[in-house]
Amino acid sequence: ANQVAHRLVALGVQPDDRVAICADRGTAMLVAILGVWKSGGGYVPLDPGYPLDRLAYMLSDSRPKAVVTTAAELASLPMLSASGLPVVVAD
Repeated sequence: ANQVAHRLVALGVQPDDRVAICADRGTAMLVAILGVWKSGGGYVPLDPGYPLDRLAYMLSDSRPKAVVTTAAELASLPMLSASGLPVVVAD
């Protein structure tokens, strides 16, 4: 969680900035949530099971500063890397 927090701060996340988390429930999600909290940001949960157009809308509507995800989700959701947002892989 500390490594995620340090990476987010290095990317410019400041207190009250939003960070999207796209991960299944489990250890990676917990690490991502704690990392976002330690960086001072607030998290926007994105369920990887949602349709791609819904995830794209949630990303554009919430305007997060960065996205924290897992390698598996990053590979299965190409719109995360195509969004132009910095992506932190939590696993």
